[in-house]
Amino acid sequence: MIPVPFSDLKSKRRRPVIIISNDLYNQKTEDIVVVAVTSNLEKKDYTILITQDDMKEGTLPQDSMVRVDKIYSLSQLIVIKGLGGIRQATFEKIVVLLKRLVAL
Repeated sequence: MIPVPFSDLKSKRRRPVIIISNDLYNQKTEDIVVVAVTSNLEKKDYTILITQDDMKEGTLPQDSMVRVDKIYSLSQLIVIKGLGGIRQATFEKIVVLLKRLVAL
């Protein structure tokens, strides 16, 4: 859980996120790179549905959408708590969508 800013940057709300930066980056810097997770299940471009079955550890409170187009670089100091981790196959789906997002 991280206090994530709204796109207008005027306010923020506690939100779950998925860390997409690798461990080496996370150890060398004070930041992490994350993508947003939302309980709004409306399918949009660059979203992936995740359920409890996608969790390697921890509990997902409800089915959610990963918003690959909502990328943030945030200080590790603002992390409120960890909720768990996703399976490698789910992470790889996120990476595929990220590549599609930035491809020419």
